Amino acid sequence: QVKFVESGGGLVQAGGSLRLSCEASGRTFRFTDIGWYRQAPGKQRELVAGISRAGVTRYGDSVNGRFTISRVNVKNTVYLQMNSLQPEDTAVYLCNGDPPFGFASWGQGTQVTVSS
Repeated sequence: QVKFVESGGGLVQAGGSLRLSCEASGRTFRFTDIGWYRQAPGKQRELVAGISRAGVTRYGDSVNGRFTISRVNVKNTVYLQMNSLQPEDTAVYLCNGDPPFGFASWGQGTQVTVSS
């Protein structure tokens, strides 16, 4: 089963940038569409950005133009470059398939906190 490990989160001031990394296990990574998700306290998990096996990207309306998703298949890694961060971007960020795999495939996520 595919497993995901996220890293790169932290505390940043509004307007700042962070780059998140998602490392996935499994030899089928390059055939898998991957998404970055986020979950803020009291809110439902939402898809922030997705990248297909062919490299086609899509973004949520709230991050379009500020975030960039990319992948390096030989490293089994997907990145999320986040620029112009705002306090409303504060959340735990997780990666998974797009659509997600089963419950057991979710990692711990990485916390992003944006101060005003």
